[in-house]
Amino acid sequence: MHSIKDRSFFCSWSGGKDSCLALYRSIQIGGKPKALLTMMVESGERSRSHGLPRAVIQAQADALGIQSIVCPTSWDNYEKDFISVLHEFKKQGITYGVFGDIDLEPHLEWVERVCSSVGIKAYEPLWQTPRHDLLDEFLKLGFKATIVNIKQEALDNSFLGFTLDRDVIANFEKAGIDISGEQGEYHTIVTDGPIFSRPINIQTNGQVVHDGYCFQNVSLKIPE
Repeated sequence: MHSIKDRSFFCSWSGGKDSCLALYRSIQIGGKPKALLTMMVESGERSRSHGLPRAVIQAQADALGIQSIVCPTSWDNYEKDFISVLHEFKKQGITYGVFGDIDLEPHLEWVERVCSSVGIKAYEPLWQTPRHDLLDEFLKLGFKATIVNIKQEALDNSFLGFTLDRDVIANFEKAGIDISGEQGEYHTIVTDGPIFSRPINIQTNGQVVHDGYCFQNVSLKIPE
């Protein structure tokens, strides 16, 4: 594993718990965050993996004090468009990419390949850390996350909108799923934590089912 201390990096940013903890760990060891990269659907309105609206992604970036870079793309053009952004990062002097994978080898192989193609090093600070250790660290640090997406064959829709806590994790275990959701069983949005200057206030606006997944629509809560 490369040392990221004193190195400029971008973070592959889904808005969820794993990318957030990867960002946190990278900052803690002295890495210098320069950008959060989020891949969006073709319209640019929502993030491709978690279904988060652009305004919510931007609010997270603002609270973290890191610029947000979004890239609209299709699944067919995903790699080409991703690499195109990496070329721009390289020109800006960014030498590392931070990712939140835990132990999916195909993901590791992909990020190492695409990053190396432009002379950027991939860094995976969560790699092969036990699931319980990651979730315990996330919660003990005071991060707050809400479940916004579930795979219908793995979990009931009733989990949507729940705050990730130890009771929810225990229910994941009872359901027999990967408690970190590494196979896409669920996704989250992080709304607060030790690297946030302020919490992200969100509100829920119904649910949408798409290709075997159920998404909790969220938007920024407008102050009264």
